[in-house]
Amino acid sequence: MGVLTQYLLEREDIDLKLVEIDTESVEYLLTHFQGMQGRLMEADFLTLPLERIFPGDFCVIGNFPYNISSQIFFKVLDHKDHIPQVVGMVQKEVAERIAEKPGSKTYGILSVLLQAWYDIEYLFTVGSGCFAPPPKVESAVIRLRRNGRTSLGCDEKLFKTVVKTAFGQRRKMMRNPLKPLAAAKAGREGWSPEELSAFLSQPVFSQRPEQLSVEDFVALTNLLA
Repeated sequence: MGVLTQYLLEREDIDLKLVEIDTESVEYLLTHFQGMQGRLMEADFLTLPLERIFPGDFCVIGNFPYNISSQIFFKVLDHKDHIPQVVGMVQKEVAERIAEKPGSKTYGILSVLLQAWYDIEYLFTVGSGCFAPPPKVESAVIRLRRNGRTSLGCDEKLFKTVVKTAFGQRRKMMRNPLKPLAAAKAGREGWSPEELSAFLSQPVFSQRPEQLSVEDFVALTNLLA
């Protein structure tokens, strides 16, 4: 209903484009707010060709639908070289997970992948009383600012695979979920079973994924390449 958008519309220093998938909301916004015409797209953000809509750099801001907030962040990662900043309200648990540091039980896939490319700030919590009707969950606003990293120093596709695979069995030591990737390397290198076993006996494979920093995962990716 334009709770956030009404204030963005007042800004004359930004080129504002708006995305809304719900037809009734689109009709409401066009009726109740001046300046919507030509700016509001009735579309699914997850399927929008952002590179065509935004030929240069652009920021992403919004009260993200909680059921697709993770998918929104994955889309941001796909366009990270053109998105210098993201500010969004998400479910509190998601915000905490994204901003969490290694060693925490909530540190996970999104934590590593986003922190590889963005500096993340947990700005503030939004209580359920701020909504009508009040939801059963709390919310939070976070800010992502693109860091200075231009390269991971490893194969980026393999990095994603390693992170996702490692957290696929987060309660186990990493030699278990990563054994297929190690076996693939053994096949490429022509290792014997004993050499593969020795490879997996390295200390890093005795750790659990939540113990590793972004830099640790980069090093692990290079080890498995």
